[in-house]
Amino acid sequence: MKIRLLAFASAADALGAGELEVELPDGVTAAGLRGALVPRHPALEPIWDRLAVAVEGRVVGGDEPIPEGAEVALLPPVSGGGPEATRLTDDPIDVARVERSAGAAAHGAVLLFVGRVRDHHRGRAVQGLTYHAYRPMAERAMARIARELESGSPGLAVVIEHRLGRLAPGETSVAIAVASPHREEAYRASRAALERLKREVPIWKREQYADGERVWREEERLAPAPGG
Repeated sequence: MKIRLLAFASAADALGAGELEVELPDGVTAAGLRGALVPRHPALEPIWDRLAVAVEGRVVGGDEPIPEGAEVALLPPVSGGGPEATRLTDDPIDVARVERSAGAAAHGAVLLFVGRVRDHHRGRAVQGLTYHAYRPMAERAMARIARELESGSPGLAVVIEHRLGRLAPGETSVAIAVASPHREEAYRASRAALERLKREVPIWKREQYADGERVWREEERLAPAPGG
């Protein structure tokens, strides 16, 4: 059977492409992909244990069967509301707009988190970052996170916006605005949104250092959605 294989960040480097059509044995499972792919692409072997596998945009366990014609993605560790409340963008983030989107007269607390590109990492000068995403899955995951946080606290509103593409030091990479009738709920939801964004959303970053080296920052294995 044939599948459409997608790979991102270091997995794409190891595969030698971001997308391939691959022939697999009938009935192969997600766990069986290793035996099918690594002999053809040996550079996958050192990183395989760090990869998550998604089938049709959903992270799956090893016993998940892969159907004929499926879209299968190899997802390295990530760098760590509704469609209107969460957004991936290729343009600079308008932080004031993100804050306005969350606030309302009924909200006594509006908390804004802004993540920016640092000009250094572990003592090395950083010239910039490039963010990549498995976009359809990332958009669904961001929307799910906002929706689940909002459903857990009456009156809570969550807005998340993440930038993709090349960013220079000082530019905003992510903005999270949380509005709530009470401050404690706003603090909890803001932190939860950021931590879940880092664990559950397939976004990767590649750092470029002043000496010309470029390195994928892959730190946390992508987690399945809660209850999924």
